[in-house]
Amino acid sequence: MKKIVEDKLFLLLSFLMACTVALSNYLVQFPVNYYGLENLLTYGAFSYPIAFLITDLSNRRYGKGIAKKIVYLGFLFGIFLTLYFSTNYSDLISIRIAFGSGAAFLVAQLIDVNIFDRLRKKVWFVAPLISSLIGSTIDTFLFFSISFYGTGINWLTLSIGDLLVKIFVALIMLIPFRFLLSYIKEISAVQKKINV
Repeated sequence: MKKIVEDKLFLLLSFLMACTVALSNYLVQFPVNYYGLENLLTYGAFSYPIAFLITDLSNRRYGKGIAKKIVYLGFLFGIFLTLYFSTNYSDLISIRIAFGSGAAFLVAQLIDVNIFDRLRKKVWFVAPLISSLIGSTIDTFLFFSISFYGTGINWLTLSIGDLLVKIFVALIMLIPFRFLLSYIKEISAVQKKINV
């Protein structure tokens, strides 16, 4: 019974990670065209921080090793979905977005896992906040430089606007993290009773 619950949660987290990556890769192609933000922000900034929430919950529940597996599976499925659904192979920028997204995602998420693991014994919000902020910063600048450097798109301004939104969303993500953390603890308590 425990293995079935663990497998379902693992697969669910991996699937959610893949969907978040694919959705963010699609949304990053569209600037926010309101309030003069078109040169500062894309819609991908709003969805991508969910990947850090998934990684941090995985790390808290399973530990560093399984969290990395979820990152790898999310990466593979996410890139597959991106290449299949939202990459225009006749457009070099679209191809660079797919490549930049994959590289930035993998580097940033693995750094997030390691930082979270080192800070996991601190107060509940320290590990997810610090690891998400550092991971988001690395991800943002890697992604935008790989995807848009030399294209005439003002990628530096876009990356700064994108990062500010990611920081804001990372702070908001602490609320579901705390709520889901309690849920994860309940699952662990039930599983301990089953194993006794």
